[in-house]
Amino acid sequence: MMVQSTPRICRFLLCVSPLTVLGNCVLAQQLPPGLVKQTVPAPAQQSPPATGVIIEDKAAFGADTSNIKISNGEVELVLATAYGPRIVRFAHVGTNETENLFGNVPEVSVKSDLGQWNIRGGHRLWHAPEGKPRSYAPDNDPVQVVRDGDTVKLIQAVEGATGIQKEIWVTLDAKGSHATITHRLTNKGLFAIDAACWAMSVMNKGGLAIVPQEPYQSHDEVLLPARPMVLWPYTNLTDPRWSIGRKYITLRQDPDNKESQKLGVLNRQGWAAYFRKGSLFVKRFAFDAANAYPDYNCNNEIYTDGGFLELETLGPLEKIQPGETITHREDWWLYKGVDIGSGEVGIAAALQPLLEKSVVQK
Repeated sequence: MMVQSTPRICRFLLCVSPLTVLGNCVLAQQLPPGLVKQTVPAPAQQSPPATGVIIEDKAAFGADTSNIKISNGEVELVLATAYGPRIVRFAHVGTNETENLFGNVPEVSVKSDLGQWNIRGGHRLWHAPEGKPRSYAPDNDPVQVVRDGDTVKLIQAVEGATGIQKEIWVTLDAKGSHATITHRLTNKGLFAIDAACWAMSVMNKGGLAIVPQEPYQSHDEVLLPARPMVLWPYTNLTDPRWSIGRKYITLRQDPDNKESQKLGVLNRQGWAAYFRKGSLFVKRFAFDAANAYPDYNCNNEIYTDGGFLELETLGPLEKIQPGETITHREDWWLYKGVDIGSGEVGIAAALQPLLEKSVVQK
């Protein structure tokens, strides 16, 4: 296993300077050939899980039986081991694949100079900002699995082109639907790099992403802006899938509309949600006012096309020295039997009591 330094908060990936974040630089140019070891080490010693949490090896997901399932009797997560690191399922126990909040997208792939990257679906970790081919380093090989009590750690082999090693650590509470997802990027190269953890959840079709607006204050109270809202060249705010209200920004996933849409915000409220067929997925994440974030200072982004919707969070800017690790944490909850009604009034009535429940206990 890797040698770790003390984890620090994630920071923005800059190829040269803050003014060159859109360049498609490849970090492999900094590394002499053959420096990065590609083999995956053998699994470490495993500790038993906490009472109430069941960790099952060789769990099935589709035709693949090499997965790990974590369950507490209420919700379950399925973690891929044949590729990744990926979390491919988050759902209530006893539901079928149509009730999986995460989307399955086997038909989408991207080819680059680094090989073929397959989106597959589920939840993954990237390093920001997006650039091709760097962001699309394939993750098609088996991952190392380490168990530490009720935490399962998925550890990717070092990316040969970037010198970066990705890890996702998953911990499910013994009761309820709360799961803690820790994302880690380690610089295994010889040179310092600037990077941000980018946590991306591919959501199942036909749902609604919900991002909070900053609390309303009148012009008499506040003169300065509340936050940035960032658009991509293909963003079209007249698209009917968007709704920008006083309390929420929502984006609807429509399988019949193949046009891409994306928007990013600096989310000081620290939560985002996805509603689908009576189930509500809530993720919480940190906001650090002392640091900058990728993409004109966004820590929360949403994207959709005809195949899926992505609910994304990003960590703040960090320079990673050789051997150092940066981390970014998300906390997840999943609720069933939710009715968001119509419009912002219905969303607020449904979300407010659930957001009050979706708090990490100290």
